[in-house]
Amino acid sequence: MNFLASLGRNSSAWICLLLSALFLEVAALYFQYGMELRPCIMCIYQRTAVLGIMFAAIIPILNNNIISRLLGYVLWGVSAVWGLVIAIEHVEIQGAKNAFFATCEIVPNFPTWAPLHEWLPNIFAATGDCGEINWSFFGLSMPQWMAVIFAIYSVALGIVLLCKIINKKAR
Repeated sequence: MNFLASLGRNSSAWICLLLSALFLEVAALYFQYGMELRPCIMCIYQRTAVLGIMFAAIIPILNNNIISRLLGYVLWGVSAVWGLVIAIEHVEIQGAKNAFFATCEIVPNFPTWAPLHEWLPNIFAATGDCGEINWSFFGLSMPQWMAVIFAIYSVALGIVLLCKIINKKAR
């Protein structure tokens, strides 16, 4: 329990979080350019959530103090939960009986102060259809796998924070 509670103070834990998210970003680019799978808007939003997890890890790696860890935990949590919600919504779109009504936007709805699809169109431009299932692994589509991955990120954060709370109360 003490080990899990102290993970935030250990830079190697944040580096593992960063590397796991970086691996997912590289995999997404491989699927897009190596396998020629066109990302839809929901894929782009999930990619942005993974990027948020990467930035959550970078903050305490650069300067590991209580404020940077708090920012890291908050950004990690927001990104993981937002990614999970988007992935679940994407799974629902793909599983809709009437795909005509289950569509998604064509142009990403990024804030005006951060139009990522204009700044980095090779990474953030949506060119695919949300309803198409072009890839599966062990019977799960990519959005289903992303729901599992975001759930793991969310549960991992919950366990670390719960252990911190229990550890503080035990003192």
